[in-house]
Amino acid sequence: MRLFLSCCAVIFCGFSAQAADIEAGRAKAAEVCAACHGALGVSVADNIPNLAGQKARYIELQLKALRDGSRKNPVMSVIAGQLSDADIANVAAHFSAQQGAAAMAKSEFLPNLVKTGVAFPEDYKTAFVRYDTIDFPDRKTVQIFYANEVALKAAKAGAALPDGSIIFSEVYSAKLDADKKPVAGADGHFVTDKLLAYPAMGRNAGWGKDIPGMLRNENWNYAVFTPEKQLKPGINQAECLACHKPQDKSSYLFTLKELTSVAKSR
Repeated sequence: MRLFLSCCAVIFCGFSAQAADIEAGRAKAAEVCAACHGALGVSVADNIPNLAGQKARYIELQLKALRDGSRKNPVMSVIAGQLSDADIANVAAHFSAQQGAAAMAKSEFLPNLVKTGVAFPEDYKTAFVRYDTIDFPDRKTVQIFYANEVALKAAKAGAALPDGSIIFSEVYSAKLDADKKPVAGADGHFVTDKLLAYPAMGRNAGWGKDIPGMLRNENWNYAVFTPEKQLKPGINQAECLACHKPQDKSSYLFTLKELTSVAKSR
């Protein structure tokens, strides 16, 4: 009996004492969770899990693990880190109360996270400055970064990148040798092969106003263009915003150090 009671104590003390508010959970889900998991727990893409009908306790445990860092995910760790215990209990109760998703069902992207203010900068080769190159061995790709004069001027002055800044890049597959390994050029970087995409980020006044606060990167918007210079379909800006949000002290830019170095050398 003593062993049984001890086990029960361990089990029950792990459960949340927080009384869940399903309506509050519904509101929080509509604000930010819906960007990837859908307002009712039916996700927007095959690589994102459905939460509709999932056990509330499981959702709570995963969100708390993401929040405390014992489970890591570049997007969800950022979101979970902004949730209180009450938020977690409420969101978990909301999704748990939904009917399980039908096979192949998907939610639509949130319109305010599909819309982007970033346009393809046709003159980037002449008007922008190339400032960094990054190889990605796991993907066998190479990315080349460019910045416009607004961003360069701010970086040179040691200031935060202001509205009007544009960071643009080219992504290429790496040229492979006979063993399917990337070939390095004279500069030490992978030799570029096929152009795959043009990722971009830019900011202007008002561009962040319709983005949920938990995702907002001030006025930054993101976009990916195809090799034909068209907006690539199926890009969820929510993932870009969440990934860059922890870089708030560096103008939401992973390569600010490299940009600053080049800007100061000009």
